[in-house]
Amino acid sequence: MQTLVVPLIPAFPKLLNASATDASWVVTVTLLAGAIITPVAGRLGDLYGKRRVLLASLAVLVAGSVISALTSSLALMVVGRGLQGCAMGVIPLGISIMRDELPPERVSGAVALMSATLGVGGAIGLPLAAVVAQNADWHVLFWTAAALGVVCAALILRYVGESPVHTPAPFDYLGAFGLVVGLTCLLLPIVKGAEWGWGSAGTLGSAAAAVVVLLAWGWYQLRRRDPLVDLRVSARRPVLFTNLASILVGFSMYAMALSFPQLLQAPSATGYGLGQTMVQAGLCLAPNGLVMMALSPVSARLTNRYGARVTLMTGSVVIALGYVFAILLMDNAAELITASVIIGAGVGIAYAAMPALIMGSVPVTETASANGLNSLMRSVGTSTSSAVMATLLANLTITVGALTVPSLTGFRTTFAVAAVAAVIGLGLTALVPRARAKTAAPEPAAV
Repeated sequence: MQTLVVPLIPAFPKLLNASATDASWVVTVTLLAGAIITPVAGRLGDLYGKRRVLLASLAVLVAGSVISALTSSLALMVVGRGLQGCAMGVIPLGISIMRDELPPERVSGAVALMSATLGVGGAIGLPLAAVVAQNADWHVLFWTAAALGVVCAALILRYVGESPVHTPAPFDYLGAFGLVVGLTCLLLPIVKGAEWGWGSAGTLGSAAAAVVVLLAWGWYQLRRRDPLVDLRVSARRPVLFTNLASILVGFSMYAMALSFPQLLQAPSATGYGLGQTMVQAGLCLAPNGLVMMALSPVSARLTNRYGARVTLMTGSVVIALGYVFAILLMDNAAELITASVIIGAGVGIAYAAMPALIMGSVPVTETASANGLNSLMRSVGTSTSSAVMATLLANLTITVGALTVPSLTGFRTTFAVAAVAAVIGLGLTALVPRARAKTAAPEPAAV
């Protein structure tokens, strides 16, 4: 859903008869809805059944896709894209079902494979969306998303049983409302700060409101018997530092998604741009996601042999090395593809380790909500990365004819910032306590 409309971003103002500022909500609302709803969906899954909430999420996705496919109105498009974003919780819900249903020796491999689908979806979706956008009516993209949602729901109905693990507790409606309001106030200035102005009343007011609301929400959660998010569990060192590291890994991952396509499509007259088309740039980045899938068994074996902590640290190191490679070698498409593959390998390894660290530190009855919170942390990282990288690339520019594009210094600065973020993530992961030694699990060959 995140890469679905990327090829259409420059055309949305014309397609929707809206200003560029208003049209940007087509992308922003999906990011916000996904980040905000994911922890709520996780808690609902723990309480009322993960399969049931998974199917409900897919139904919402299909509804949002159909609304978007039938409209050329900005307001309805924003509604549809917001509903699509509400389905972002399917990955943590799916991972939680795996913990409940699979033998312990198969969980690492299954989680690694599920986590890798995040990269594969983007790798395939971006060039496919570009081809459709250039050769067919753009509404076809949303009809395709609706069809895929129906297929996924049918497969779940046929092959996935309901998890027997439930939490016998009432749903915390007030806590959910407070979290939604607090996260909205937090993420809005992050995503829109560059547009509104970092010192504007809207940005500062929203950030201040986020602090007040989230502090009040935390106070309420600590005093509730059955909270939406168990903050005492979240404060445990393995969970806390894994979530903090997840922010940095999400930050590093999204930096590539924002900067590499612009570098590939920058005019060759700049001396560093490669002048590629939208489709060519998408195809160049496809191996990045595919290598995430290919390395999922490797990540599982690393986790089984050395533990998820070491696996996450390894992923952070590989991500940092990928950005260092990009800083030094970015003269042609082959070098950028190589850098993106290295970064993708690191992201794949890291993303597979995060749920394993979380699930090893929380009660089985809180798996979905804990995974949902971890997914939220990654979303905070990607949102922050979007704001930081956009600001850097917008301020470090050169002019080529009538065109203003990010400068070589701008690209190298974004790569350096992403590498530093990965290194900080490495340091945070090092603070996660070592797991107690246990009998090595069989290799996940049967996944």
